[in-house]
Amino acid sequence: MTASASNQLEPAQRSAARIVGFLYLFTNATAIFAFVIRGKLIVPRDATETAARLVASEGMFRLGIATEILTVAAVIVLVWGLYVVLKSIDRNIVWLATFLRLAENFFLAFVTIQELTAIAILKSTATTQGIDPQQLHSLSYAFLKVYGDAFNIGFVFLGFGSAIFSYLWWQSRYIPRLLAGWGIFSSLLMALVSLAIIAYPALSKLGLIHMMPMGLYEFGLGFWLLIRGIRLPSPTPIL
Repeated sequence: MTASASNQLEPAQRSAARIVGFLYLFTNATAIFAFVIRGKLIVPRDATETAARLVASEGMFRLGIATEILTVAAVIVLVWGLYVVLKSIDRNIVWLATFLRLAENFFLAFVTIQELTAIAILKSTATTQGIDPQQLHSLSYAFLKVYGDAFNIGFVFLGFGSAIFSYLWWQSRYIPRLLAGWGIFSSLLMALVSLAIIAYPALSKLGLIHMMPMGLYEFGLGFWLLIRGIRLPSPTPIL
């Protein structure tokens, strides 16, 4: 079934769209909060200083991990909402997008184990006598490094899944096509650059530039769905 074949929106679609809008804003806020915490505690290329900060601020570090897990749980609900809104457009394609986004979030939830392992290594000093503390610091930092690099894997799934959802938004005309088109572009940009960084780590020097278009899309879509909701496209007049 396509958007043009449906002459009305179901109440469940309208409600789910509002939920999706709120969750786009909420999950971006929680993700940024967790990112800021990591930025305060993890010092690039300095394992010893990072170890000192983690031990001194373990509570803050664990709060960041808990916030990441909350973000993942909320994004899974968001993906459910997208499925409810867009399943009438093309059920097969919406399932593909859903599976990609679920793979992203299952993976990102799993890699938080790296963070927990890093703090566990630092706290194991008392039971690892004879091991140079610097070695423990380096090992702990290695887990954090793997955790950071693993995010790019999650972002590949995120980008491709979001691009497909954006295509369905484009087909549905429930939101402005300019916004949906920007979603396709920004999502593919995130996926392809993240994949390139995995292959060529030197590209990580780009920082977060490739994610900014995606951030604009998600905030824009979030506000649109929360405030305006979804609407059927105006019928094309027959000449």
